[in-house]
Amino acid sequence: MTTRETDLYPPVKTFLEGQGYVVKSEVGAADVVAVRGGEPPVIVELKLGFSLALVHQCVARLGVSDDVYMAVERGKGKRFLKATKEMTRLCRRLGIGLLTVRLSDGLVQVHCDPGPYAPRKSTRRQGQLLKEFAARQGDPNDGGQTRVGLITAYRQDALKLALFLYEVGASKGSDVARETGVARATTMMRDDHYGWFEKVEKGVYGLTPKGADAVGQSGKMLGA
Repeated sequence: MTTRETDLYPPVKTFLEGQGYVVKSEVGAADVVAVRGGEPPVIVELKLGFSLALVHQCVARLGVSDDVYMAVERGKGKRFLKATKEMTRLCRRLGIGLLTVRLSDGLVQVHCDPGPYAPRKSTRRQGQLLKEFAARQGDPNDGGQTRVGLITAYRQDALKLALFLYEVGASKGSDVARETGVARATTMMRDDHYGWFEKVEKGVYGLTPKGADAVGQSGKMLGA
């Protein structure tokens, strides 16, 4: 049997009536309107799934009342849980409430209520962002590209080491660090995150064929 948006209405109506609201459907442009005493009306928009159109609908209803919810059918699996988490975050930003409805038993779950939202800033993440920005040489990436192949400050430092080894040959880590200005040179060559370096003997590292190939892309990587 095909599920319809109207199937969401009875559970939502029961849920709101349980909180003392008088509930009516299809009032004006709103799917559901609930009124309790002299309080501002609560508006609920019903949809089977998340969509940008639903968000637009709810934002438009904010012109009528501050208490606006979207209600969607509760799905299954990690994909739905992830989508719900992301939509909850968006709804909080917009001041919109979010309900999910499990049609098998009529359970209505409140994920967030309408209201102003002041997100807490992470000073640690902000510090990491600014540290990477300051360490990045030039502007080597194209805005909007995928994370694959992204040129970071770490990758730029690794390339400096590769360029040095390409020109000079296998060298002691301390010498590479001094000549390139990359203090963590020995650790980076030992960890060999990109497969560019190989240990020749204790404390001495050389360049792999893959590292030599990377040198050919040095202009782009170093933001030249």
